[in-house]
Amino acid sequence: MKYWVSERGGLVELDRATVSVLDHGFTVADGVFETLKVVDGVPFALSRHLDRLDRSAQRIGLPTPPRDELSTAVMATVEANASETGPLARLRITYTAGVAPLGSDRGDANPTLVVAMATAHPWPESAAVITVPWPRNDRSPLAGVKSTSYMDNVIALAEAHRHGAGEALMPDTEGRLCEGTGSNVFLVLGGDLITPSLVTGCLPGVTRALVLEWSDAREWDVPIEALAEADEVFVTSSTRDVQPVHRCDATSYAAPGPITRAVQAEFRARAAVSPDP
Repeated sequence: MKYWVSERGGLVELDRATVSVLDHGFTVADGVFETLKVVDGVPFALSRHLDRLDRSAQRIGLPTPPRDELSTAVMATVEANASETGPLARLRITYTAGVAPLGSDRGDANPTLVVAMATAHPWPESAAVITVPWPRNDRSPLAGVKSTSYMDNVIALAEAHRHGAGEALMPDTEGRLCEGTGSNVFLVLGGDLITPSLVTGCLPGVTRALVLEWSDAREWDVPIEALAEADEVFVTSSTRDVQPVHRCDATSYAAPGPITRAVQAEFRARAAVSPDP
């Protein structure tokens, strides 16, 4: 495998793809990232992901990565690895504050950019999820930022796995339904397709935005307990697309239900026509 590492000046083999142990992304998780799927050597929704990376970098005070360099790094990484990763791959862009002193202060080094790619496997046709009590901090300066500070998600997902589930859904600090550890959530209540608004602190997911554009879904904040009253639930992410949920805690759903099935079909049709919508 070949990775793109900015300080090395381009593509390097895996065993030479190193980042300093003093990088602020390593010592204090001072960085942002994007994950996207690559289908038959073509990144999906690349422009939207790069736009969000720009916004995330600005939110945490990092200079916006040069778009030309970033696009070159992505395409070079895809081209170098496509034959090895196969028809479905996961590509990750990591952008950190670079080498810095040990502590919270940033140094004056240039940011670090790493682009990595690996084989991906299709998600299960439907998911079991659980709810966890640990809230997403909707008042955090990182709310809505795809930050490399991911420990909350690691702990919550491990809890889901302990309960035989594939994802954990969490509330915000006011008890409203927010998001999953690596996904946004949609639910059907009384025939309405809804998803939590960004005021809950959920990530503005790329797939979430596409579903809002390509369906009659709308933002509507509800308590996390509304999951027990929903007729259908599905989660979205850049690698899952639209994944039905067949169980949340003790509640079971049709998976997919009719509305979820229609959203899946529309998403697949539109994504096939435009890989960079």
